Order: sequence, then C-alpha cells, then structure tokens
Amino acid sequence: MHKVGRTNIAIALAGLLLVPLALAQSASTVRAKASSSPMDSVIATLWAGKNFDQTAISPDGKQVAWVEITKDGSAIFTSAVTGGTPRRITAGGQSESAIAWSPDSKQIAFFSDAATPGQPQVYVVNAAAGSPRKLTSVKGFLASPGWSPDGKTIACLFTENAERAAGPLVAEKAQTGVIKEAVTEQRLALVDAAGGKLRQISPADMYVYEYAWSPDGKNFVTTAAHGNGDDNWYVAQIYTIPAIGGEMKSIYKPPVDSQIAIPAWSPDGKTVAFISGIMSDEGSVGGDIFIVPAEGREARNITPGMKASASWLTWSSGDKILFGEDVDGESGIATVNPTSGAIETLTRGPGELNAHGWGTAVSLAADGKTASVIRQSLAHPPEIWAGVINEWKQITSRNAALKPAWGEAKSIHWQNDGFNLQGWLLYPANFDSTENDAAKKYPMVVQVHGGPSSMQHSEWPGPHSFGVALSAGGYFVFMPNPRGSFGQGEAFTRANVKDFGYGDFRDIMTGVDQALKQAPIDEHRLGITGWSYGGYMTMWAVTQTNRFAAAVAGAGLANFQSYYGENQIDKWMVPFFGATVYDDPQVYAKSSPITFIKNAKTPTLVLVGDSDGECPTPQSYEFWHALKTIGTETELVVYEHEGHMFVDPAHQRDVIDRVAAWFNQKLK
Repeated sequence: MHKVGRTNIAIALAGLLLVPLALAQSASTVRAKASSSPMDSVIATLWAGKNFDQTAISPDGKQVAWVEITKDGSAIFTSAVTGGTPRRITAGGQSESAIAWSPDSKQIAFFSDAATPGQPQVYVVNAAAGSPRKLTSVKGFLASPGWSPDGKTIACLFTENAERAAGPLVAEKAQTGVIKEAVTEQRLALVDAAGGKLRQISPADMYVYEYAWSPDGKNFVTTAAHGNGDDNWYVAQIYTIPAIGGEMKSIYKPPVDSQIAIPAWSPDGKTVAFISGIMSDEGSVGGDIFIVPAEGREARNITPGMKASASWLTWSSGDKILFGEDVDGESGIATVNPTSGAIETLTRGPGELNAHGWGTAVSLAADGKTASVIRQSLAHPPEIWAGVINEWKQITSRNAALKPAWGEAKSIHWQNDGFNLQGWLLYPANFDSTENDAAKKYPMVVQVHGGPSSMQHSEWPGPHSFGVALSAGGYFVFMPNPRGSFGQGEAFTRANVKDFGYGDFRDIMTGVDQALKQAPIDEHRLGITGWSYGGYMTMWAVTQTNRFAAAVAGAGLANFQSYYGENQIDKWMVPFFGATVYDDPQVYAKSSPITFIKNAKTPTLVLVGDSDGECPTPQSYEFWHALKTIGTETELVVYEHEGHMFVDPAHQRDVIDRVAAWFNQKLK
C-alpha cells in the first residue's frame, strides 16, 4: 500500500471486471470545469511549480547538478556551488535524468532519450563544456548510474526488453490467455566510460534493487532477490558480487518481519552499513541502522531505541555514518558513530530535505561536509540548495514567484495508548484569526497518508495532492502520523502489526479530538480521505464510526482476504499479519472493512485506477458494491490505464475536482 509521491510507477490486475463504471472526464472537459471552479487558484498553483527529481554535488564540492521537471520533459542543469547562471546539459532528449559525477568531478553520466524517444541510453559529457557522447544502444529500462572509483567504468541497473519502468506503482499491462507470473530481472550492468557495449554481470535469475561500488572498485554490494522483482523486494537479502561478474554471495538475510535498503561500504571496505526495519513499500525506507562485516556473519544494530527512522545513509569522513532521518513529522540530517552508537544531529526542521527519490537525504561531497539538497515545505516551494550542511545557500530560484494557495500548516501533538503522536493541521486558505472570525466554525477533512510505513512531512504538494487542495476551498485538513508511521522509532512503526484498523485508528481519532481543541472546527462537518493505506483507513473508518459526514476512499482495500490473492505484491503482508491468509484467515478478516460493512452509513466516493496492482480495482468495486447493496450513498470512479499513482494530468485534475465537489456537497 504505497504512499503517493516521487518514484517509479507501478502494476495491476488486468481486466477482472467488465462493469458499467463512471469514467474519468476528458482533458478538455476537466479544463472547462476547472475554469469555473473555486479550486482555480490551487489547481493553478499545483501545476505551476517547477519540480526537481534529483540533485548531485560533485565530489570536489565545487559544482552542483540537478534534474528539473518541466512541462516538456526532464532537463539537467549545473551550477557552481557559489551560484551563478545555471548551464543546461543535454543530448537533445525530452527525458534526461539520473546524474552521476565522475570521481574527478570532470564528467557527468546521465540518461537521455535523444536517440530514440522513450528509450533512454547512457551518455557522458564533460562537466565544463562539450557535447555528450552516447555510450549504449540498448532496449529496456535503465536506472541508477554510478562510476567506479577509478573513473573508467559506469555501472547501472538494466532490465532488458522491459515494457514499463521498474517498481510497483506503474500501470500493469493487461494479461490474457494462460496467465503466468511476469518475471523480468533487473540486473547489474557495466559500461566502459570510454565507449563499449553494456555488459550484464549479475546472474540472470536475480533481481538487483540497489548497489554500491566497493572502495577499491573490485566488488559490489547489492540488495537483491530471486524471482518477481516487485513482490520479492520484501524478502531481499544483501549480496556481494565481484566487479568482473560471477556468483553472488549473501552476507545478510533479514528476519521475515524486516526489509533492508541502502547498503553502503565503509571507507576501508571491511564493513557494510544498511537500513533495516518493517517497510510496506519499495522506495519508502525507514528503520534502524545496522552494520555487517563485508564477508558476512551477524549484523549489529547501532541505533537501537532511536526515536526516529533512518531513511538514507552514507559513510562520511572520519568513519562516521551520515544519515537522513524522519523524526516527529520533520526531516533531519545526523551522524552516528558505528563503534559507540553516539548520534549527533546536524540539522532538523519541519520542511523536507531530499536529494533523490523518497525520504530525507542529501548528496554528499568527498569531504563529508559539503552537500546539495532539494529543500521544500508546505510554505516554500522546492529549490536546490548547496554548501556545508546546515549552512546551505540557495542555488536556484525557479519557484520564486510561487506562493501557497492553501493555508498555514501547524504541527500538533497528542498522546494515546502511551504513544507520543504528531500530525499536521493545515488551516483554510481564507482563515482569519481575528476574534470575530475565530468564532466561525470550519469543516475539516482528515487525510491519512499511504504506507502505512511512511510519514507525512510538510512538503510542497504536487498535482496528486487532492487533500491539500481542500484548504483552498475553506477546509481544515488534518494529516496525522499514527502508529505504523515512520518518525518515532522502530517500535512505533511496528506497533500496528496484526492490529490494522485498531490502534492506528484510535490514534487518528484522538488526533481529531486534539484538532477540535486547537482550532475552530465544526465537529458535525468532518470528512475523511486518503490513498492506498489512507484509502483503506477511509473504508475502515466508515465501518467503525458515524462521526464522519462524508468520505473519499482512493485505491483502498476492502477485504484483506480477497486482496491477498489479487494484488501483485502479496509478500508485504506476511510481516504485518504474521502469516499468509491461507494459514491465518481470521487475522486478515478482523482488519477488513468488509467484515463490518453493515455499520457503514457515511456517503463514500470511491476512486481507483483500472491497472492498479498494489490495490487492485476489484477491492474498490467490492466496497462500492457493498455500500450500494446496503443502501449507503456511494459512487465509484475507475480511471483508464492508471496504476497506483496517477500520471495523466487530466485524471489528476479530475480527482481534485471530484473530491472537492463530494465534500462540498456533504459538508457545506
């Protein structure tokens, strides 16, 4: 159950139902509707922002590069860390991404589809000047370029003849005829930086998720698994493999209730650090930091009891591990001493700090002190910053003219069942704190994040942010981080195991009570919404309470027992439920909204993509059908060729309009 955000995009069950469902509007219809909608300002703001997919600082700490997303595609720019006019680096493609600096800071490797639209290849360009050189001519999906320590070779991840991007958010291709599990392996590959064919070095039956060069360039450390890549991420192990290719050696197999991510070599090549914890989604990383000898043996947790979730790491100068942390709804950068376990926080704040993908991270220079980062919050749109950590200087001003179309965000705290809890309360855009207006009561919508292993930051919203858009329409929007979220330590993240819908739901509802105490909210005009896990929690909420006057469930889960056999990533469920559905069906039934469907009286709008493999369409259909049967007001909208994360701008806009219209009708 993925959070919706930046990453690859995913899978689905194909064509299980042929039913007369409401269809998403055409782009022209949506634009016409938006032009007369009170959502005008927020829709314009959500689409006006310049977004950044990645930033990378040069090893010498003097230059910074970044990937900028424009309406025409993605583009790469560079600038001196001291500032100046950015220079675009391009081979002429519409999709250019994945920056990797050479060790001497003189060259940049990147991907571009200049030769064939839609098919990226590996290119190299002189960082100072000159035209890019194309190194590969492959067919398939490329990811994660990385230079060897001697600067002679570029590694990358390659899925030969792939028909879609890797990862479980992309719309799945429909299958007919004899159905077989689709297995395409993402393998570790090498390219000579001077020119030459791409050579795959990892075994054909292994799916490689991440890798890192050893300091001497003779080996790699990887996270990898046999079989289906999307599903088996949950059982991946840490392997090493010689740079010349050959057998992969497992050096760490996590327990069944933990996942692993971000392996990194120590400077002396003797130790590998990584993050391990209970994680619900590939790419959404959180947990404690472990180290294991590079030849294998037992791993050691060096951050036990940490009241934060590590989301990224690297070894810095002085043999310390620098890591990003999600903590109490905020982002931080810290170091930990592998020997003593001593943690030092370098910076922490309410905005999001990111360098690539999801989670708090920076791009670190060789000195271990200088970094580049994408900084943003609900109050400030994203920009590139660089310099000594916590002394960053702003490099770009792409969004200087952009102002929030929503209200102020405040962090609120409360307690429940012995847990310290946090969430974000977004005020209405038109809120007036004067005494007269303070007496006015506003409606509030609860928006539950995806995951559940994730955390709601204060981050600048994108076109998928239908919940934030409600603030522009005069709503409070409450975004809680209940147990099961990152940000309060590993015990907190694990506190929903075999307990979905119970403790986490109590955390949300006590958070609603806290919001009612802190702000002028009308307790009779409450709504709830969310996507993925948030969609599940919305379905669950309307079967457990009548406090909500309206609900919108996006890509939700109605019945864990049927869901187990429908989704494409069933291995995520065993760590959270303790067994397969076939071994313990009751633990799945007790957390299924459909079990309590007769209690549901709340008008509920249900939204889903027709090619969603994480939370397949039949789950939404089952919930809608049940509500319809018992006479509860409901509507189902299925969007054509959308996976778990919607990518069609017309569909994204339609979701915003439909959600606002539904709540306006029920709460205003």
